[in-house]
Amino acid sequence: MLQNWLFKKVDNGSLIIFRIFFGILISFESFGAILTGWVRRTLVEPTFTFSFIGLEWLQPLPGNGMYYYFVIMGILGIFIAIGFKYRWSILLFTILWSAVYLMQKTSYNNHYYLLILISFLMCFMPANSYASVDSRLNPSLRKNWMPAYVKWVIVFQLFIVYTYAALAKLYGDWLDLSIIEILLKSKASYPLIGDLLQHTWAHTIIGTMGILFDLLIIPALLWKPSRNWAFAFAIFFHLFNSIVFQIGIFPYLALAFIVFFYPAEVIKKRFLKKKALYTENEIEIPPYQHWFIMSCSLYFIIQLALPVRHFFIADNVLWTEEGHRMSWRMMLRGRSGFIKFEVVNKETGAKTNVIPNLYLTPKQLEKVSCYPDFIWQFAQYLQKEYNARGQHISVFAKSKVSINGRPLAAFIDDSVDLAAEEWDHWQHHDWILPSPLETDQ
Repeated sequence: MLQNWLFKKVDNGSLIIFRIFFGILISFESFGAILTGWVRRTLVEPTFTFSFIGLEWLQPLPGNGMYYYFVIMGILGIFIAIGFKYRWSILLFTILWSAVYLMQKTSYNNHYYLLILISFLMCFMPANSYASVDSRLNPSLRKNWMPAYVKWVIVFQLFIVYTYAALAKLYGDWLDLSIIEILLKSKASYPLIGDLLQHTWAHTIIGTMGILFDLLIIPALLWKPSRNWAFAFAIFFHLFNSIVFQIGIFPYLALAFIVFFYPAEVIKKRFLKKKALYTENEIEIPPYQHWFIMSCSLYFIIQLALPVRHFFIADNVLWTEEGHRMSWRMMLRGRSGFIKFEVVNKETGAKTNVIPNLYLTPKQLEKVSCYPDFIWQFAQYLQKEYNARGQHISVFAKSKVSINGRPLAAFIDDSVDLAAEEWDHWQHHDWILPSPLETDQ
């Protein structure tokens, strides 16, 4: 029965070790964002940030507020690692990290989204029941077991991420290696490996392995005969990505997940030698079982549905970007372009060419030049700015965009007043001109 499988008691060593790794990594992510200048460039220097549409009110704290904000998240990461006030720490971190993710898209990263999901799931897991300050202060919390669903919820979430990432790569620009060539061209100056990464044979290996790894890593880790080989390859794969693509903590977080795939005996031997193994495999079905199953089902239905929504939106997602985010479409495209904004006074008919550099940081300008939601949001921002001066305006944009090194093509209908347009999260916007790309998505 499903209930018996989900609520069987199993050893909790993997969850405890993951909690420690997870807390350390998010602490590094938070403090590292300050030390590397990410907070300054992304949240302090901009006049405003491009939040997720509908959440424009969600803006960074003024002054040095965001530095304190990230210090708090770093401290919460330490609290999570040591299991101190765990429930409050993981809940508060989830809220704070989610707010950072939603308040800016300029430095959007799929891994930031994954961190929200894992943090959210960890809120409901008994990760402080062993080797934690909480269990020392309150011995009644101390357990050496967890419900089996803890492992399988994490495993299924990872399966969704990797599988969709693999399927998204099955399109022309990945299969003919052109996008890989573009991604690696900027790595030519790397010592030792930079020159090697420019060869076609290297592109072929990286392209093939990228698909096979994403598609097979979860089944390979679940199958005992291939588990150690899969783990060894995962170390190489993720360290390669960390060195070449510099994608923050994700490669190390991905390696931390592997503790859920090894048996309790291995976890105890490697990490928790003093811990007693739980081997009774009792079943304890809680009174909330039906609510739990319904909630989990809804959560995973959403997770399965979001990555395919772009198939129900007109035109090619590589061109329109509609349905791209939260879909595990990672490292699939390079966009570049240029844009001009023209403001027309509705009363006088006077026309003014807007210089976006006066409002935007270089990275924001890069996004506004070729991403439709950024273009629309900037038009809305201009409308508010001019309205504050007592002027009622229309905003028009002339834009050309290149996808994956293709020739520039007209992107926005320059006859449409973008300030008067509404944004729809689920429908295609006709002011985005038809795609010159192939129809595969």
